[in-house]
Amino acid sequence: MTKIGIWNTAFLGDAVLTLPLIHSLARAYPEAELHFFVRKGLESLFAAQPELASVRGFAKRGAQSGFGGAYGLGRALANERFDLWISAHTSLRSGLIARWTSAARRIGYSRPWFNNWLYTHTVDRAFDRFDEIERLLRLLEPLDAQPIAQPHLVLPEDSHTRADAFFATLGDDAPILGVHPGSTWPTKQWPVEYFARTVKLAAENGARVIVFAGPSEAPLAAQVIAQADLGPLAERVTNLAGALSLPDLAAHIGRVGCYLSGDSGPMHLAWVQDTPLVAVFGPTVRRLGFFPRGPHSTVLEADLPCRPCSLHGPRECPQGHHRCMRDITPETAWAAIAPKLEAHRG
Repeated sequence: MTKIGIWNTAFLGDAVLTLPLIHSLARAYPEAELHFFVRKGLESLFAAQPELASVRGFAKRGAQSGFGGAYGLGRALANERFDLWISAHTSLRSGLIARWTSAARRIGYSRPWFNNWLYTHTVDRAFDRFDEIERLLRLLEPLDAQPIAQPHLVLPEDSHTRADAFFATLGDDAPILGVHPGSTWPTKQWPVEYFARTVKLAAENGARVIVFAGPSEAPLAAQVIAQADLGPLAERVTNLAGALSLPDLAAHIGRVGCYLSGDSGPMHLAWVQDTPLVAVFGPTVRRLGFFPRGPHSTVLEADLPCRPCSLHGPRECPQGHHRCMRDITPETAWAAIAPKLEAHRG
C-alpha cells in the first residue's frame, strides 16, 4: 500500500488551507494511506477527516525543537517507509526532515535554493501569482493528480453534539454574532474598544453575541465585554474564552449567524464551513493569498499606501499610527454584519 506523508507545520489557517491538497491526493490515490503532519496542538481538528490514516503533531517550539528533534523524527519516519512525502513548508528544518524520511519521492517548493538538494521534485510556488490554496495544489504537478480546490472540514460528531446542546440553551431565535478579538500578531488585532462597540451595537439591535478566544486570550475577551458596558443587555453576551477545544470551537463557529474577526486562524474555521464572515484586514492584503473565500465572506480594509507592511503583520505598526485598523470603524463593521445576521435570523 502506498504511504503518503503531507507536511504543513505552520499556523492553524495554513493547516486548514492544506485540505484541498489532501482531498486531491485521496482521490488520486484511493488505496493509499495519508498521514498529515501539523503543528503540535492542531491534531484534534483533523482527527475526523475521513481521508487521513493519522494526524500527527510536531512540537517545533517544544520537545522537538532544534535540529536534534528534527533528525530524530526524520529517522523514525524513515523506518515507516513512506513512498511519497509532500512538504508545504519552506524552512530548512522541514526540508531536512523530508530528506531524512528517505521517501522515494519527495516534493517541495523550489525556493529557498537548498530545497533542490533535499527534494526529488520541486515546483515553483509562484507566490505573486496565486492564492495559498492554489500554491499548495501546485505541489501536485509532479503527480498524475487532478486538483480539488474546495476544502471540506469534517469535525468529530461529539463536537457537533456539544455545539448543538449549547445553542439549544440560548432559548430563542435571535440571530447570533460570534466575535473573536484575538490574534497571534498584535497589528492584526482590531482595537479592543472597536470590538466592544460592535458587541454593544449587536446587543442593542436584538442579537446575541458569543465571544470566542483561546485560553491565553481570555483577559482580552473579558476586556472587550467590560468595555461594551452592556448594563441590562449583559445577558445577551456569552463569554466562551478558553472553554472550548479546537474542534468544539470550529463546531460552534459553524452555527453562528455571522462571525467577526481579524485575519486569524479561526477566521479560516468560519469560511471553510460557509459561515457568514466579516473579517477586518489591516497589515495584510488580498494578494498575499490568505483571504477568506466564498460569497458569504466580507473583508473590510482601509486604502492606505503602507499596506501590506509584512506577510504576517509586525509586532508594532512601522508608521506608529495603526490606521489600517483604526480607520475601520465599528459602525462600518456593523453595517456589514447586520444584513448577514438578518439573513440567518431563526
